[in-house]
Amino acid sequence: MALSVAACGKAGDKKSDDSSSSGSGDKTIGLLLPDSVTARYEKFDKPYFEAKVSALCSDCKVEYANAAGDAAKQAQQVSSMITKGVKVIVVSAQDSAAIKSSIQTAVNKGIKVIAYDRLAQGPVSAYVSFDNVKVGELQGQALVDALGSKATKSSKVVMINGDDADPNAAEFKKGAHSVLDGKVDIAYEQSGLWKDTVAAQKMKAAITQIGAKKIAGVYAANDGMAGGIATTLKGAGISGIPLTGQDAELAGIQRIVAGTQSSTVYKAFKPEAEAAAQLAVNLLQGKDISSLATVTKTSGSGDKVPSQLLPPVSVTKANIKDTVIKDKLYTVQDICTAEYAKACKAAGLE
Repeated sequence: MALSVAACGKAGDKKSDDSSSSGSGDKTIGLLLPDSVTARYEKFDKPYFEAKVSALCSDCKVEYANAAGDAAKQAQQVSSMITKGVKVIVVSAQDSAAIKSSIQTAVNKGIKVIAYDRLAQGPVSAYVSFDNVKVGELQGQALVDALGSKATKSSKVVMINGDDADPNAAEFKKGAHSVLDGKVDIAYEQSGLWKDTVAAQKMKAAITQIGAKKIAGVYAANDGMAGGIATTLKGAGISGIPLTGQDAELAGIQRIVAGTQSSTVYKAFKPEAEAAAQLAVNLLQGKDISSLATVTKTSGSGDKVPSQLLPPVSVTKANIKDTVIKDKLYTVQDICTAEYAKACKAAGLE
């Protein structure tokens, strides 16, 4: 899972934040990502995907668009890709159910569709992501481990899950519950919609309902929401309790170093983006993908989808060096800014 920084090839030279104008043709691949709030998509997934496509197919082009958290906008972007003549669309759905009709329209036009990171409904040709139930299991286990002797059936835990429109959220939730149920008391559970502001509001409501001194730990489905929750906890005078996350965002890693977040889940973006690029190029060139997509997942629409699932890794203060730093996702300098210098020193990250 080595994650060295890749330079964008020429596939990345003609993009804009919404969609590019690199033209159409038999060697054009569309890449549709769901939002720009989650740091990983623009910073990692997009450039890694573009670079790999360029390496595999020097005369291929990538059309890029970001939905900015708007499912209707993403549907329009699919229509735009169809108009531009793309042959393969790789899409991380903002709303996995809402995009079904758009995918059907694309497929009716002879376009192959790959579901990226989130399993979209409809007749997609392949799906690439991580083992999302395992992600939830890792989150749940990290919370239990951090609680230690305080992990009892009377220990009150708050769960702030992801957006119900994202099928991954259900799998994270399923995996977490498989670990937490029967070991702790899940006293409050709500969706945070993948938004730090919403998660902060839900956390405030949980504190009001349960009582600040009675909360033993918090499950947050990703690092963005964990940031909002951490701010709320600090404002309520709550410290020293476990708080999970996911995506290994820089801010999440820094909170782990500082002790205001206990764990995250690292899903190496480069292998995922490169796997999607390989699938896309294979489909573009009419090559078989059975050796790549070796398992089958059933989408919300009941479609059986050939899938490639990659392994996630739990990250705590103890293994930051051996994960995100070793894979060059971040340098020590990235993490250990002036604000975190003292905490970094205590964590052995000098």
